[in-house]
Amino acid sequence: TGYRKDVVLLCVVVFVYGSLPNTCAAIFSSRGVEGSDTNEIEAINFLREYDKEASTMCTRFMEASWDFNTNVTETNRRKMLLRQMEWSEFHRNKWKQATTFAWKNFTNPLVRRMFSFVTVLGKAALPKEKLQELSELVQDMKTTYSTAKICKYDSTQRRLPNGDYDYYADFDAEDNEIGCVPTLSLEPEVTQIMARSRDPEELRYVWRAWREAAGKPLRHKYIRFVQLANEAARLNGFEDAGAYWRSDYETDDLHKELQELWDVLRPLYEHLHAYVRKKLREKYGEKVVPRSGPIPAHLLGNMWAQTWTHTQDLTIPYPGRTSVDVTASLLRQGYMPLHMFRLAEEFFTSLGLDPMPLGFWQKSLIVKPTDREVVCHASAWDFCNGIDYRIKQCTRVTTEDLITIHHEMGHIQYDIQYRNQPFIFRDGANPGFHEAVGDVLALSASTPHHLQSIGLLENVDDSYETDINFLFTMALDKIAFLPFGYLVDLWRWEVFSGKTGELSLNRRWWELRLSLQGVSPPLPRDEDDFDPGAKFHIPANVPYIRYFISFIVQFQFHAELCKAAGHVGPLHHCDIYRSHKAGTLLRNVLSLGKSRPWTEALLILTSGKTSKLDVKPILEYFAPLIAWLKSQNRGEFVGWRVSEAIVQPVRTSNASVITGVILAIVAVVFFVVVIVAVVRKIRGTGKALHAVTQGS
Repeated sequence: TGYRKDVVLLCVVVFVYGSLPNTCAAIFSSRGVEGSDTNEIEAINFLREYDKEASTMCTRFMEASWDFNTNVTETNRRKMLLRQMEWSEFHRNKWKQATTFAWKNFTNPLVRRMFSFVTVLGKAALPKEKLQELSELVQDMKTTYSTAKICKYDSTQRRLPNGDYDYYADFDAEDNEIGCVPTLSLEPEVTQIMARSRDPEELRYVWRAWREAAGKPLRHKYIRFVQLANEAARLNGFEDAGAYWRSDYETDDLHKELQELWDVLRPLYEHLHAYVRKKLREKYGEKVVPRSGPIPAHLLGNMWAQTWTHTQDLTIPYPGRTSVDVTASLLRQGYMPLHMFRLAEEFFTSLGLDPMPLGFWQKSLIVKPTDREVVCHASAWDFCNGIDYRIKQCTRVTTEDLITIHHEMGHIQYDIQYRNQPFIFRDGANPGFHEAVGDVLALSASTPHHLQSIGLLENVDDSYETDINFLFTMALDKIAFLPFGYLVDLWRWEVFSGKTGELSLNRRWWELRLSLQGVSPPLPRDEDDFDPGAKFHIPANVPYIRYFISFIVQFQFHAELCKAAGHVGPLHHCDIYRSHKAGTLLRNVLSLGKSRPWTEALLILTSGKTSKLDVKPILEYFAPLIAWLKSQNRGEFVGWRVSEAIVQPVRTSNASVITGVILAIVAVVFFVVVIVAVVRKIRGTGKALHAVTQGS
């Protein structure tokens, strides 16, 4: 345990950061419960004890969770749930102790900040039976998602009168003429089909089949999950689970701030959308891609249309010029997943940052096993002991996965940098910061000149066309993602708050996707479907707005690190590789962990210039592309008319109609019963009055 700093040293920490603005001001949230014990020395002793015990309990839970995620069995699931309940019980007990202290009046601001976190209990506030139910619900949903498989597309089977393949036949248990056995997992088979196929019918089938297998079965479970998550949030003093999630950002009005950021970025997205739609229409025709309507979601190279990088072969501005897709080069040079991980590590160490520890290479899972089910969604793991860090990724030898490796290794680097903080502060300044770190380095690692310097590209030229190709490729990833990253939690926050009810979950999902993202479903959807559940973060209960924030803040990081590295020239040309000055600045921010509000971390990064999220760096980065897109979109409708969608998004299902009719009948009957009761009461009152009058 030598890596942990004694909590008593907090007073020293305060002096170290004393030069920061507002050091003694509100560096802690006022959330959390407090008691009447004013003994600050006892409180610090409690924190020291908590630090030691929490690290141990966290390690035990993480080990059980790792075992389940890398070997999905019922036995491992039960062990993980047992450890999760132990972890929750530990939190409950420590919360009871913490809330005896009158911590909001303590003199040490970092002690107050610690208590502001430890006195919010989270889901452990639920009664034991409901906590068990919530934990099992989430794990059941994750298991359903992670083990979902679909059948292969076979266009020779069962056609409808209009010639379309019968997409619904595979799932009709009573009338299944195909008799297929589902064998295709999301990773790698289904993902590869969505990326590579140019057959709209096959893409439409796979798009729908995945949602039938992974999303639809979760609908009723998710409704119950929302009820339990809201109950837990209210027990912690929040209006609902969405408000609880937003509290991580320590911002008064996160909703408003995000809306303002999106309003500024939307025109750039709309120009990218218009250009890509035009190119897809040239490929597939107006019967498949409308001239001024939303883009059908199955044509964008990704199961959720969240990034569009796999449409490059159809949309790249200058074919034949340098491309930053180095998949062919990786394969030609015999790269294996391990080599890709070593390549990413070398970028971090070139900045003077830490190498991955030996245990990382011994215990990480970087190739999908063939002998068992695993949760393939890439993730980074901190085992809470300052020693054990791992990545779980079913790696393919592709450019996309090379970038993902940088992203996940960025999480690990962040974990390593704040490992000397007390346990409570071992986290990102906000969730978006944690997501941004690896992506910041990938902005440099993706530049044509960097790829040339490490032998993955040849004959890179500095032409305008190469510049536009590079920026366009980056936009298919970074800009295309923005509305999706924004809307996922807008939807969840509305569901948590009750603004979106149980009977309109899917309808509201597609309203947001149409209005913000400009994509439409390739098939009619209804309220029997649950398309949000076909995205991992929904069943896994992982907040998503962090990704939207990270896609903004990573460009703020990039701009400042480039200044530190002495870069001169366009921001998109910057490569901080081998700059120890940039590495030192990054280390200074990462090592803070959650000990300071994220706004102060931004102040350190920007040398005191700003403490706010700022879209100026991302607009500066893409400025040449913005001008180019505007020139290409002359005569093209920029934006989309929802009414011109090839398929209108949500229809009312039979079940929804029946439910609505039943509810209407119940309402009418109730209304009639109430009227009859009132009339009888009035008549009874009249008779009584008449009798009284006669008696008088």
